[in-house]
Order: sequence, then C-alpha cells, then structure tokens
Amino acid sequence: MQIGIIGSGTMGSGIAQVAATSGCKVKLYDTNQSALDKAKAALEKILSRLIEKDRIDANEKSRIQNNISYVDNLKDLSDSDLTIEAIVENLDIKKKVLSELETYVSKDCIIASNTSSLSIASIAASLKKPERCIGIHFFNPAPLMQLVEVIPAIQTSKEVLETSKKIISDWKKVVAVAKDTPGFIVNRVARPFYGEALRIYEEGIADFATIDKSLKTLGGFRMGPFELMDFIGNDVNYTVTETVFTAFYFDPRYKPAFTQKRFAEAGYLGRKSGKGYYDYDENGAMIIPTESNKSHNEGLAQKIFDRVLVMLINEAADALFMNIASAEDIDNAMTKGVNYPKGLLAWADEKSIEWCVSKMDELYNEYHEDRYRCSPLLRKMKEKKTNFLEVRGSRLEVRG
Repeated sequence: MQIGIIGSGTMGSGIAQVAATSGCKVKLYDTNQSALDKAKAALEKILSRLIEKDRIDANEKSRIQNNISYVDNLKDLSDSDLTIEAIVENLDIKKKVLSELETYVSKDCIIASNTSSLSIASIAASLKKPERCIGIHFFNPAPLMQLVEVIPAIQTSKEVLETSKKIISDWKKVVAVAKDTPGFIVNRVARPFYGEALRIYEEGIADFATIDKSLKTLGGFRMGPFELMDFIGNDVNYTVTETVFTAFYFDPRYKPAFTQKRFAEAGYLGRKSGKGYYDYDENGAMIIPTESNKSHNEGLAQKIFDRVLVMLINEAADALFMNIASAEDIDNAMTKGVNYPKGLLAWADEKSIEWCVSKMDELYNEYHEDRYRCSPLLRKMKEKKTNFLEVRGSRLEVRG
C-alpha cells in the first residue's frame, strides 16, 4: 500500500515511521527541504537507538528507511492509496492543501486529517468527493502511543471508515472510533485534568507542585497536570482548550483559565522555553521546586485528587451519554492515548456511581455553576443501581 504523509514535523515523521515499519511504501511531503532533511536525520537517530536497545537489527533499520522517500512536490503523492495531513492546526490551510491534493490523487484515494480538534465535516466539505475524507488522529510520539482516533465525518462513506480502521489496525494500533465533535474523545474528556487543576490553583487552594503531587501519588498519573501542560506547551494546550470551548458554544465546562492564557502570553510555554509552571535547565530537565508545606497534607491531597477525578469521570460519562464513542473506546482512548492509569468509566465503577454523583452534587452545591452539572447518565445509573461494566454496549437501556 502506498501512503502519503503531508508535513514532516514530529507528528508527520512519526506517522511515516509507523506506516513504513508495517511494510507500507511512504512518501513524506514537505515544502521545506531543510525540514525533510531534518526528518530523515531524526529517523536515522531513532532507528540507531532502537538497534542499541536490541529492538531491531540493521536489516530492519534499512527496510524501514527504504520504505520512506522524501518529496517536496505535492504531485508526488498522486499514487497514494491513503494520504494523511499532519500540518499546522489551521482549518483554512488544511482545506487549501487537501483540496489541491485531491486534484492529483486517484478517485479511490482516502484523504485523512490528523487534526486533534477541528471539524472533519468542514475539512471534507472542501473536497469534490467529501465521502473520501476522514479523521485519523495519532498521538505524540506516534510510534510509541498505541491509540489512534478514527473520526468519520457525516459525509464519510462506510467503506472509507472500514478501510481506514483496518489499515490502522494492521499498523498494530488500537482504534477508537469517535463522533465528529470538538476534541473527539481524548481532547474533550481530558479537559478537566488541566482545567480543574488550574481552577484549584486560581482559588488559592494549592500550588502547582502540590496539585501535581496529589494526582501522581493518589491517582498514579505519570505526570501531574502542570508538568504535562509544560511538556505539551502552554501555547498548544491553551489553544486546544480555547478551540473546544468555542466549538461547544462556550459551555462553561471547557472554559479556559486566565492563568494559562497569561503564561502563554508571557512566553512561559514550559519545557521548550525553559520556563512554565516550573523552571527547566538548558537540557530541558525540570528544576525541582522546593516542596510546599501543603504537599504533606493528606486531607488536601485527597480533596484535590477527588475533585479532578470526578470531573474527568463526569466528562467521560457525558461523552458516552452523547454517543461520542463506545464505553470501551472511551476507556481505551484515555489509557492508550494519554496514558491514564485506568479507564475513567472503570474508575467510576471502582469508586461507585453513587460516589460520583455525590461528589458532583457537592461541587455544584458549593459553586452553583453549570460547570459542575452532573452527567444525566451518571444520575440515571445511580437510580437504576447499575454500573458501566453492566451497561457496556447497552447504554440506551440505561438512558430510557
């Protein structure tokens, strides 16, 4: 199978590596020759490191490299069976590039976008054959992260959806099919991990380090929300939050935080700028802050963890209620897409649905903000004394 990748940045190069490793012939396109040279050199370094770790041998390295060619003319992708764009997160630019691409490829070529939050229906509308368009969203770094969200637009044909799912599965990735709504699964459901942590900070309840430690120690998260925002980049994370907030008609559940906006405006972007919520040395390593006295307050830590967790669970439950994805795909998305220690719906069962509803009601009664409204699905499940394990695949029965 011939694969075309548009954009040779970290994500595009990573997707190219995944496809090439699986035996596909790949053409990696970029308008910038120096960017292509950089991508080629980066792949050489990555594969050499894999040899050092005994993950692959020299023959496998050569096979992967020989499966990728680097091109600077969009016409060179004309023989593609599947093209995936991984360029700047700008709707107009994506539309322009993909509509031009369509003039070169065959009528059967699938045209996919790796967008993390933009409307697939809007992107598809820029094509003469919108039924060939689909969202195929990888997570960074693409070779390591198991999850790929596959997002059909309302125009996408069933054949294109099934073919895309098979291709991604053949690439040894876990497919989660999501409805074409803002943020899809992961970037929608994960918003409270950042947003509620920022809210807790802005209320003066705890500092960055205390909040991060609470989530890592009690929840088993690999990184706390502020560490993760610094790793992603405050500019990038803020933009995603703002996009989701706007796309959901300013639903207060997704409201951005002024703290993050100001950090982004100040250039405190995190690891890549040397300063964010934490400071970083010249090698990008975090300079460990002096622990605050609150870090050892077990009651405070539990309060922080419970608040962030129940907001995450509530968002996951609402995504299921709104048929964004299946319960299995929602939990897979969070464990395999962003490395959560547990699926949020499974976590809800562990804590109990009654606990979830009680915690959400406590927050609403304290703040009286729509941000803290409890998912109708959680409330209905409490009434019926059921849990997510019991309703997997039959959520409509619970809804009724």
